[in-house]
Amino acid sequence: MGTAGHVDHGKTTLIRALTGIDTDRLKEEKQREMTIELGFAYLDLPSGRRIGIVDVPGHERFVRHMVAGAQGMDLVAMIVAADEGVMPQTREHLQICQLLGVKKGLVVITKIDLVEREFIELVREEVSDFLKGTFLEGAPIVEVSSVTGEGLEELVELIDRLVDEVQERPSDGLFRLPIDRVFTIKGFGTVVTGTLISGEVSIGDEIQVLPQGIRGKVRGLQVHKEKVQKALAGQRTAINLLGIDREAIQRGDVLVHSGTLEATSCLDVHIQHLPDAPVPLRNGMTLQLHIGTSHVPAKVILLGRDALEPGERGFAQLRLERPVVVVPFDRFVLRGSGIIQTWGGGIVLDAHPGRHKRFRPEVIQGLSQILEADPETVLLYHLWKHSPKGMDEIKLMAHTGLRRRILEEAVRALQQKGKAVLLEGSLFLREDLERVKGGLIEALSDFHRQNPLRPGASPEELRGKVGADERLFEKAVQELLEGGEIEPEGELLRLKGHRVPVEEDELGEIEEILLRAGLKPPTLREIAQLKGIEVSRVKEIMALLARRGIIVRVKEELYFHSRVLEDLKERLVNYLREKGRISIQDFKALTGVSRKFAVPLAEYFDQIRVTIRVGDDRILRGS
Repeated sequence: MGTAGHVDHGKTTLIRALTGIDTDRLKEEKQREMTIELGFAYLDLPSGRRIGIVDVPGHERFVRHMVAGAQGMDLVAMIVAADEGVMPQTREHLQICQLLGVKKGLVVITKIDLVEREFIELVREEVSDFLKGTFLEGAPIVEVSSVTGEGLEELVELIDRLVDEVQERPSDGLFRLPIDRVFTIKGFGTVVTGTLISGEVSIGDEIQVLPQGIRGKVRGLQVHKEKVQKALAGQRTAINLLGIDREAIQRGDVLVHSGTLEATSCLDVHIQHLPDAPVPLRNGMTLQLHIGTSHVPAKVILLGRDALEPGERGFAQLRLERPVVVVPFDRFVLRGSGIIQTWGGGIVLDAHPGRHKRFRPEVIQGLSQILEADPETVLLYHLWKHSPKGMDEIKLMAHTGLRRRILEEAVRALQQKGKAVLLEGSLFLREDLERVKGGLIEALSDFHRQNPLRPGASPEELRGKVGADERLFEKAVQELLEGGEIEPEGELLRLKGHRVPVEEDELGEIEEILLRAGLKPPTLREIAQLKGIEVSRVKEIMALLARRGIIVRVKEELYFHSRVLEDLKERLVNYLREKGRISIQDFKALTGVSRKFAVPLAEYFDQIRVTIRVGDDRILRGS
């Protein structure tokens, strides 16, 4: 629960009366009797539940701290002093809570001990009128005095009842804690606090401070000053960090699990310009973006229009002076300076967009679809953006803002509808797979046309031509094989029905040349001249004969008939069994060939594990 309301309307005094905790911790706050920074307390309810309380500043100069405190509120207590009624910061705080999507709350009229009953009734009427058309319309109103204690028991009971209506934050999102305080404790080191807005964190977890990227570990955890092993979404959490210095962190930084989220300096958003804003929000204006516990100057690039009139909504891209850490569907506030303070706010749609031209209909259409927040549509949008690379679960959660359970349901639905395919933990668009299948068929057609005598292409060669992700390529091959569109040829692939256009007589003639040549085969060029054909055609015929096992490629362009090699192998084994070893000179004598053929042949028998070289000689392997 967080407080909201005008300065000096009794927010801090009320919290002290309820909890016994003084949230004004700074010396300057004590002296000025004014909350400047965020304060934190907790309250034990009659039901046995404990709620965290964030006390926010009411003075207009410290509204940026109020915005930081309002992030993550489940319940707001709007404070209105009975002796003053609704004031400027009451209005601005209510606007900010609405912009940040706070859904539940109550109104506390304080300082009732200072005014007459009739005046309290007037304030009640004023508050009821003020809240019409807002999320607090019809909210319960409690009258209290923090001095006499009147109404405090009723207030605590009301808070307990309202807590039942607050939807518990699920813990299956990515862990994210926007930091609102940093300090050191002697003997423990660096401690940060914040509201854990998503996921969960445990002692020992590897964490990262963004946007700096500093890594460390969780040394200890506390929730409401009690040590815990794990903290969950929605809890006010203090984290003792190991391996990170106090000076390296500041408010506005975000704590995440290592490798899950990335900082960004550009956001696609949907903006609501407040109805009571005195001037339009024009393209190119620079305002202060408040999101999480960060605030950073942001240039507003309106998409599809030149200005937003007061009360209008529209799409925009925010270009930031410094990086922030957000995910889609995070809410934000835009503020200015001077007379105009809060201009409006909205919701993040894409946390990692490219830079858009302002009047592109397809951009507006895509963002409109995300705004509807249909998980399948959101998922398809980001898969399309990252096409054809695919995205794993962590990346999908980071870029879509979807929790794990909702994401898994959307993934299953898209697979069933034939719109996506899950491969080794990564999700791809089905149309990307179909493109790879089409590219593979085209690449094989080109290959057969350019290499008519080769029976097929290797998968590696084809993938290089298609340029596809390995997982997509393997799935494409699998589906094409299952569909009978392509066929295996040993370790090669070919189109269905493809046959090598070569006459068996021509193959037989070249086979006969090599058989007759024995251990002194001709070169490819010599065969080409003998047959009156191109050397390239001879190479393809030789490769085909080799794949059929009729001839053997011993070295580069040196081919022998397999029967010739088998005969030589038998003679070589018999020689070694009798003599024990053989030198190259002996090998030349055994084969009757020159060193040009003897050396490659000797090395060939080493390679096929018949012989093993020992010094300058060779012996039978295993002897």
